[in-house]
Amino acid sequence: MRLERVAFDHPDAVALRAEMVAEISTLYVARVPQQNRDGGTGVDPADVVMTAVGYDNDHEPVAHVAVRHIDAGLEIKRMFITPSRRGRGWSSVLLAAAEDAVREAGGVRVILHTGDRQSAAIALYLAHGFGPVDVYPPYRDVPNSLCFAKDLSAV
Repeated sequence: MRLERVAFDHPDAVALRAEMVAEISTLYVARVPQQNRDGGTGVDPADVVMTAVGYDNDHEPVAHVAVRHIDAGLEIKRMFITPSRRGRGWSSVLLAAAEDAVREAGGVRVILHTGDRQSAAIALYLAHGFGPVDVYPPYRDVPNSLCFAKDLSAV
């Protein structure tokens, strides 16, 4: 996979986020807030410090990750790999790229939000040194929310 930094509104990034939202919506059905169903609403592009798209050997976009500033800190957003490309270690590449972006932005801690039905994601984050933290805004009112953080100063 080739990872390329792109604008948040790059067509490949937008398409991958839409695919992610479609998949997540099937897990949580009506519990996904309407404002988050397009994969972009709720993320102000001005707050995004990095967006990356992963391309396979055929130059097809197959992975996405972004990092943004929020009040709680620097947050990994919209990490996604198309289902047919999972299990090949690309999630580790995306996490490393996100952590690098956090460091480049001057951060020493990275946070993220996921849902309690995303067991593979939760296992990935735990395996990569993330630990559970209290649910932070803007997710406090989102059902099934779990939040994690990782201290990058020791890594």
